[in-house]
Amino acid sequence: MGFIQDSDKAVIKEALSEMRSDVTLRYFTQEMECDFCRETHQLLEELCSIGDKVKLQVFDFKGNPEEVAKYRIDKIPATVVANGSDPGIRFYGIPAGYEFSSLIEAILMVSQGESNLSLESKKILKEVKVPVHLQVFVTPT
Repeated sequence: MGFIQDSDKAVIKEALSEMRSDVTLRYFTQEMECDFCRETHQLLEELCSIGDKVKLQVFDFKGNPEEVAKYRIDKIPATVVANGSDPGIRFYGIPAGYEFSSLIEAILMVSQGESNLSLESKKILKEVKVPVHLQVFVTPT
């Protein structure tokens, strides 16, 4: 049994039809001592089977130190959402439940090259002159 219900696949396919360019999910995992790695991998494979513009690359956390360093991955499971460039979007843990809709939105934003920020927000952000590390934590509680 899969993670994505058959009844949800049509809705997801419709959402992904708005993609303008391919997006690659770079998934970092390992077989040993990783809670939810196997489940996350399965979920991402199911998602990629729905949208033909969503691709999956799988990297072993221990076996690919160059890729781990390149994407600054410090824990697993980790999913990088990117197209040709790396916009810095990471999902740690399994992006299921509430996080799944955030993953779909991230895929669409990266594909369309648009953050959906207001013009005012973009103007304010242009004034930021130092690097910023932003983390968003999602939990139903």
